[in-house]
Amino acid sequence: MTITLLTLSVGLLSLSAIAQNNNESLAGSPGCGDSASRFDVKTIKEKPPSQPESGKALVYFIEDDSTFNSTPKPTTRAGIDGNWVGATHGNSFLYFSVEPGVHHLCASWQSGSHPLASALLGVATGMDSQAAASSFTAEAGGVYYFVAKNIFVRKESSTTKKVDLIPLNNDEGQLLANGLSLSISAKKQN
Repeated sequence: MTITLLTLSVGLLSLSAIAQNNNESLAGSPGCGDSASRFDVKTIKEKPPSQPESGKALVYFIEDDSTFNSTPKPTTRAGIDGNWVGATHGNSFLYFSVEPGVHHLCASWQSGSHPLASALLGVATGMDSQAAASSFTAEAGGVYYFVAKNIFVRKESSTTKKVDLIPLNNDEGQLLANGLSLSISAKKQN
């Protein structure tokens, strides 16, 4: 009995360490925020704005889970210039304003809030180690669309799990965003 408990304890500590190591992989990634940040997300139906604030640019961050063939679906954090601006969950989007200039964008799967759950989920799916980055130059009055395409596909002997961050042209971006719900996210308090 004691050996079983000791083995279980060591296993759980190892899983926790693995989860922490996966989250540390975001350190220094362009655009990404603090890897420990977590968001609660809900979605609502709302028509997105079509024009940015005066003197600013508007950025749409769209989560596409159409090729994510597993559950649970990831919560995808959106970061710009080293700070998280929010998160999406499921097929949804968020938007935010930026000043004109060069910006670095990041998409990262958020792991669970409980360390053990996070470790187990991360080991099982690799979800807490997936991130992608892109950069763009915003112009005042511009509207920019990016899709975080979440991919999880199991085949006979392999599994593909990743997030791709892809810029879209305005027509494609508008079409995709208009068919989705708006994500409203709030940072979780530790």
